[in-house]
Amino acid sequence: MVLGRLVHYTVDAVLLSTVVAGVRRSSGFSPDASAISDPTVRSVAEKFLGVGETVFDMLQATAVNSSYFKKAK
Repeated sequence: MVLGRLVHYTVDAVLLSTVVAGVRRSSGFSPDASAISDPTVRSVAEKFLGVGETVFDMLQATAVNSSYFKKAK
């Protein structure tokens, strides 16, 4: 029960981070982690956003190499 909830929250956090990475890529706007005064919390926030960037890059590479997606004109 607790492990399932932990996995669920982790997946939700990764999905949220990936959406933020997509917003950053498409609009150029991103959260300002340097505005966080506590260095530990800032480090966690930067790692959180970095995970989203990594997942977004993997999804984008998969879509580019997949026959199910084509480039819109």
